[in-house]
Amino acid sequence: MSLAGRVALVTGGNRGIGRAISIGLAEDGADVALNYRRDAESAAETVATIEALGRKAVAFQASVDDYEQDVALVDKVLAAFGHIDILVNNAGISSRGNIVAETDPAELERVLRIHAFAPHHLSSLVIPSMRERPRGDIIMISSAATRRFEPSGGPYNMGKAAMEALATTLAQEERHHDIHVNVVAPGVADTKMGLKLMQATAGVETLRELDHKMPFGHFCTPEEVAHVVRFLVSEGAAYITGERIYVDGLAGALYSEGKLRREKFS
Repeated sequence: MSLAGRVALVTGGNRGIGRAISIGLAEDGADVALNYRRDAESAAETVATIEALGRKAVAFQASVDDYEQDVALVDKVLAAFGHIDILVNNAGISSRGNIVAETDPAELERVLRIHAFAPHHLSSLVIPSMRERPRGDIIMISSAATRRFEPSGGPYNMGKAAMEALATTLAQEERHHDIHVNVVAPGVADTKMGLKLMQATAGVETLRELDHKMPFGHFCTPEEVAHVVRFLVSEGAAYITGERIYVDGLAGALYSEGKLRREKFS
């Protein structure tokens, strides 16, 4: 299912899940504009990996929570590539783990700007040119947190819920322009962010200590998330829009009925 001739913009595309998505889309034939906020070295390494696959890749520094930087980012990508066919809103940060009554308003605003405002801004900026293409795809990288909205994560839960609401809205608004909008919601992934979360909440040094407690015996890998994104932007998903796919190894119906629970990390 070739993506030849298509251009993807992946936010937070230099590390973790974003890196796997960037490389995966390139493997399928897309050229890739990858955005990063910091860590120019990892961005350059990802660009080099994509170029070794024979695809064009350029890294663009921008803080996607800043609208003016979003405008500049999209302008630069269009100047470098000519068009954008695929937007993956992947950039994200975690909450600090406080209950609502103890959450700093500045943290709430920052997390919402990353997870809700940035995808809204970037989607609105790429849609006009995307409408001119044979097909457009917008993918929101959400989280399995939206299954239950656990405590001590109010800003993160709110941000991801808003992102998913945006996806559902856009899917209906842009369907007649042949733009598909879908959500991919991973569980805790085998990334630096996932490791920091488990170190803080489970008191472990490595994720390998908890693999045996996870579905299928391991934490979700960035590549497993990328595989789902690759499918959703391919011709194999030509009749799919407005959907949310959880990538956490859990059976949704059983989970919601209480027949399947995560083990407590203790």
